[in-house]
Amino acid sequence: QVQLVESGGGLVQAGGSLRLSCAVSRRTSTHPIISWFHQAPGKEREVVARISWSTGTTYYADSAKGRFTISRDNAKNTVYLQMNSLKPEDTAVYYCAAGPSFATFRSDYWGQGTQVTVSS
Repeated sequence: QVQLVESGGGLVQAGGSLRLSCAVSRRTSTHPIISWFHQAPGKEREVVARISWSTGTTYYADSAKGRFTISRDNAKNTVYLQMNSLKPEDTAVYYCAAGPSFATFRSDYWGQGTQVTVSS
């Protein structure tokens, strides 16, 4: 079992920044990929960014490229999502999740989510 806890969400004006944190109970070889997803009201959950615990390899959705940065602190078992130049369309609940590989977006363990609201 892997537990994930997100924090750092909140209300910010357009153009502002937030840093989300995902505290992971343990790193495992079976679920080495940590992903950030977001889900806006009435929309499907979408991947935002992903990172490998072991290699640091990253992946970004087109909407996140150039604005968001995913990073990890292996000593703290924590993954971060630095979000800059936020837009109202970034408003969503943000979830972190642990998955088996970059070859699939499937994630087997999920956090409870943190709300991000960007005002115009």
